[in-house]
Parts: sequence; C-alpha cells; structure tokens
Amino acid sequence: MSSRAEQAPEPDRGADYVQTLARGLRVIRAFSAERPELTLSEVAAETGLTRSAARRFLLTLAELGYVHADDRRFSLSPRVLELGYAYLSSISLPEIAEPHLERLVAEVRESSSVSILDAEDVVYVARVPVSRIMTVSINVGTRFPAYATSMGRVLLAGLDDAGLDAYLERVDLERLSAHTVSTTEALRAELDRVRRRGWALVDQELEEGLRSVAAPIRDRTGRVLAAVNCSAHASRRTVADMRRELLPPLLATAKRIEGDLAATATVRRPAVGGGG
Repeated sequence: MSSRAEQAPEPDRGADYVQTLARGLRVIRAFSAERPELTLSEVAAETGLTRSAARRFLLTLAELGYVHADDRRFSLSPRVLELGYAYLSSISLPEIAEPHLERLVAEVRESSSVSILDAEDVVYVARVPVSRIMTVSINVGTRFPAYATSMGRVLLAGLDDAGLDAYLERVDLERLSAHTVSTTEALRAELDRVRRRGWALVDQELEEGLRSVAAPIRDRTGRVLAAVNCSAHASRRTVADMRRELLPPLLATAKRIEGDLAATATVRRPAVGGGG
C-alpha cells in the first residue's frame, strides 16, 4: 500500500520553506487526546510519511525529549508544552482574562473560556471549568471547528468581508450534530446576525446537549482579538435562560477584560519624547 505522501505529493512551497521541519511538526500533531499513544505504523499512516522517515523523526524527537518511546509505542512528553507555552507567555491575554473568568464562573456557576481564531479552528487559551459537560475534555490548547462554536462565530463575525469570504470558501461544514448549521448560506446569515447584535449563541451544534453563548474581546481600535464564552448543559439551561441569565454578566466580563488589556497596552507602550 502506498503512503499518503505518495498518493498526494506535497504542494510546492516558497524557496524558504523547510520541508523537514514541517514534517517533524506533522509527527507531533499526529498525537491527540483521542490517540495519545501510537505505533510507528500508525504515525506513518497518520502523517503520510514512510515508516523509515517516521522512525527517524520519532527517534529524533525522543532524543530531544519531546517523545517517549515505550517498547513499540510512542507518546508525547510534557516537554512539548514548552512549544505552546512560548506563545502563551508572549501574550498577556490568558493571564489578564483568567481572574475575570473566575469571577464570572463564581457568579453564574457555569464554565467559561477564552479562545482565539487559528485558521478554521478556535483554540482555547484560558479556561475555568465547573464540571465536564462534553464527551471530550476541554483544556488550554483544545481546538474546535469555528463554525460550530459560539466563540468561533464571534471571531468569524469579526473578520473583514474578504477574510470571511476566504474562510467560507475553504471550510468544510461537517455536520457535527443534528443541529449543526451545514450550509454556507445559513452560516453567513448567522454571522450577519452576530455582527449586528454583538454576541453569538449556539444551541447543541458542536455536540448534543451543549449550549454556549459568547462575546467578543476587542482591542482599543475595535478589532476582535479573542472571544469569551459561557457554556452549559441543555438539561440545566434553556436558550431563554442563556440569554437572560448568562449573557449580561458575560458581556460585562468581556468589557472588563478589554479594559485591562487596554490598561496593559498603555503601560507597555514606550514613552514618546523626553521628559524632565
């Protein structure tokens, strides 16, 4: 059987593209919460690399401390967190947002998170849970398709028209539940509504039983930087409950985070000119 790489050759990239680095990162991304341990053959199949190439990458990552090798199975080591932490530590958003999330969760007794948009996904950068309400666990770094999440819709609604058009052209609107919006026309109409009202509510589109409401977090110019949400199980909160009981404190939380971000930016901005 030919490998995925042989079946679909990699597209031509720019002259500065380092294919070896890209393949090494592909090996790291082959692991997931659902598949924390993989054999050599599974890594090769998942990445489209030959077994010999996959073996070299795995052994190199093991030598560097990013992969554990146990008999014939491989898993990521905690050192991989350094790669993501380098990004998280370079921005102030998670640190600023977390105390506000804690305050919100204490008030409404529901989980709250902050995420950013990365290609077609939302990526969680801060989270304060109260209980597990999904079949998969959610942590910092978790990714979900933006189109099916309240935070994703807030972030997509914050794109300019060209950015949104480009997203809609490339996204695959997989039906994740019986409620998922699965046509470009319906999603565009929903994003127009989000733009007008300034918040998004998703009712069991990502997963049956999960409702979520989200608001944008903007910078001083009004650009959407991130989104903050509250999520609840459908057995605990109706859609009307979400609007009446969760939305007002959520919008207030978004404003407080924006205020702290603006204050932090002011402090960090270098002084202009001299002073005596």
